[in-house]
Amino acid sequence: MRINNLKSMRIAFLGLIFGIVGAMAVSAQLPTANVPDGSELKMKGIIAVRNADSFVMRDITNTTLYVVEIADSTDIKTHRKGAFRGGKEYPASYLLRGLRVEVNGHGNGDGHLVAKSIKFEEDDLRAAQALQVTLDPVEGQVKENAANIAANKERIAAGEENAKRMSAQIDENTAMSAEAMAQANRANNRINGLDEFEVIKTITVPFATGRYTLGPQGKKIIDEAAAWAKTQDRKGWMVEVVGFADSSGNSAANRTLSEKRASTVIGYLVGTYNMQLSRLVQPFGAGVDRPVAPNETAAGRAQNRRVEIRLLLNKGIAG
Repeated sequence: MRINNLKSMRIAFLGLIFGIVGAMAVSAQLPTANVPDGSELKMKGIIAVRNADSFVMRDITNTTLYVVEIADSTDIKTHRKGAFRGGKEYPASYLLRGLRVEVNGHGNGDGHLVAKSIKFEEDDLRAAQALQVTLDPVEGQVKENAANIAANKERIAAGEENAKRMSAQIDENTAMSAEAMAQANRANNRINGLDEFEVIKTITVPFATGRYTLGPQGKKIIDEAAAWAKTQDRKGWMVEVVGFADSSGNSAANRTLSEKRASTVIGYLVGTYNMQLSRLVQPFGAGVDRPVAPNETAAGRAQNRRVEIRLLLNKGIAG
């Protein structure tokens, strides 16, 4: 069963890595739009290339690219949650490749879209953060292969060696180029699968009222799940830990309490079972959001005081 909020993101566009090889360059795939100077524009899309003070955004219809400039005054935050709750503000460093955004701004003399505001969903941000952790090593390997190809071409072009050695260099370079392109194709196929997540198992850990320490029952549940996981093929597994609270107390306190519960579970997984942090999706405290039972009854509130450990299969990492 795929996670709906991750399935909605088309992170496969990350396969168009800027600078891997010419045939994979983003500019060769889609035209770049020219935004008239002074014209107002509101667009939804996915960040394809991230630069220091700007990014290239692919529109939601997958037909056009826009260059978006980030100003000091640009308002960067998540979408509002409810009538009386504003979005959470973030610095520009959280605008990652693969993040689905809504940009509101105006055109400038260069035909770029100068952002007045940039908004996104919390779930989309966490997915982009997790994918960046797994994508960086793949990109590094592909760039190293491309650098090897360029170095071989320079040696061949030098023309300083005798004909026999030049012939050997050409043969060697041809073989390395073919292998590098094969690796680039394999990496691209894996990147295109990074938006494919399936829930393998959800483990629910209960908590006492107002508490964020693990009780005997919670530890037993985690221990049993860990014992089961050791019997499985865990290639491509990732772990999402989300804390929740019941409706007792105020919203801010419940949000903090749910975050502490998630951190407690992560600490137990790392300390007891040496869980690799690279497999961890950005943890989150949801507060009283998404209750699984009515908060009007004691039994319902007990079900809502929980942490959900979701074991996810990332098809791109699993190959």
